[in-house]
Amino acid sequence: MPSGCAGWPGTRTPEAVAAARGAEPATRRLADLAALAAGLCLPLAFAPFGLWPVSVLSPAVLFLAWSNASPRRAAWRGFLYGLGAFGAGTWWTFVSVHDFGRAPAALAAFLTVGLAAAMAAYYGALGWFARRFLAADGARLWLLGLPAAWTLTEWLRGWLFTGFPWLSLGYSQTDGPFAPLAPVGGVFGISWACALAAGALAALVRGAGQARAAAVVVLGALAASTALAGRAEWTEPAGEPLSTVMVQGAVGQDEKWLAGSLAPTRALYLDLSEAAWGADLVIWPEAAIPALLHQETEFIADVAARAREAGSALLLGILEHNRVEDRYHNILLALGDEAQIYRKRHLVPFGEFFPVPAFVRRWMRLMNLPYTDFAPGEADPPPLELAGVKVAPTICYEDAFGNEQRVFLPESGLLVNVSNDAWFGDTVAPHQHLQIARMRAMETGRWMLRATNNGISAVISPRGRLAYRSAQFVPEVIRAEVTPRTGATPWVRVGDGAVAAAAALAALAALRRRRGQR
Repeated sequence: MPSGCAGWPGTRTPEAVAAARGAEPATRRLADLAALAAGLCLPLAFAPFGLWPVSVLSPAVLFLAWSNASPRRAAWRGFLYGLGAFGAGTWWTFVSVHDFGRAPAALAAFLTVGLAAAMAAYYGALGWFARRFLAADGARLWLLGLPAAWTLTEWLRGWLFTGFPWLSLGYSQTDGPFAPLAPVGGVFGISWACALAAGALAALVRGAGQARAAAVVVLGALAASTALAGRAEWTEPAGEPLSTVMVQGAVGQDEKWLAGSLAPTRALYLDLSEAAWGADLVIWPEAAIPALLHQETEFIADVAARAREAGSALLLGILEHNRVEDRYHNILLALGDEAQIYRKRHLVPFGEFFPVPAFVRRWMRLMNLPYTDFAPGEADPPPLELAGVKVAPTICYEDAFGNEQRVFLPESGLLVNVSNDAWFGDTVAPHQHLQIARMRAMETGRWMLRATNNGISAVISPRGRLAYRSAQFVPEVIRAEVTPRTGATPWVRVGDGAVAAAAALAALAALRRRRGQR
């Protein structure tokens, strides 16, 4: 029978072939739009929305959009996904740079879009890699290759080029079913669990019988391992409870550094702290005093004497200028039995340092924009010791880099983060940042005390629960009793590297079996 005869298995008429070819561009565009829409929806999985199932559904849609795509098309869909996710999830960058950084709107928009595009490039590369090198279909793709490669991508994004781990899937699970995995695999271990669940959903939709059966097994194993991890207690109380106070001054970022604001700010923090003296530990937020340390020696001596007379230790944020080396630091000054200083180690690109050539710096100087870099503190500092307890400090953005916080553990019994989220205004960013801080408490099995300039300050339990959270944009004094913890979670012992190594092995196992296989 002629090959073009209608009804013959495996053959199509010329009219059918032409119709199919005409439908292909429309199908491709639909898959492109699905990838973009899935990315736009991803931020709904995180605070303040808290729709954690989206952290599974969103990547599952992308996995399906990659099915049968060429490597080039998969790269485009991955890029669209990332552009949607970071465009919708980190738009507050514009507010920080323009509204409070006083940069021109065009420059702020360029940096905001540039950040989203740079993050989207990771997912574009992931799509290309998946279609070029991973198994074409089946359980090895859905349940091994894609989830592992996704996890590696998030891990790389968390440190490469200084790192930007925002919107890692694991953060969505602070109130989700995979939360108990935090002390075992950290945030990236939870991301792997989310990606595994996404791959299982994709396999159930598109996979053959064996892949679907394997997907059911994987979902069951995830549920069982999460339940088992939730029963474990990795750390235990050590010593007596500490009475702590966090002072939230709520000084607006647009007025904080005005010439006439210094004296009222000093008075405000002293007034708010008046009833706090006598607590074991009093914490003021990042750069609470808008001045340089050497300019405030008299005020620091006065507040140190007040704290000492009341039997309190005080942590306060301020800036430091090393006039010999002409270096600026963002610091936490600890005033207890003796003064200690913690200098911020992980700085914010385009916020605290500017990776730009000299001619751009000259332009920034002419435009009255910030152009002086802060210097990072030492890479391996000791914990601070206050009120008889070793404390693991972080300043603002640093708490997004959990693996770097391990330098203080397991010696430290308490986590402290000070921040100035006033830079983000009334956006989703302070809520996202609080969720990140909750993950650090979960990973380490320790209380986290979080003092911010204008909210959200919080007391976070070792399991990531909010024992207290402040209102935003109002002065507040937060009191809490917390008990230091001892012991080490599995994540504290091995860090993110173990998850990355395991994901790399899984991705290798999912590579195409024959060179050139399509």
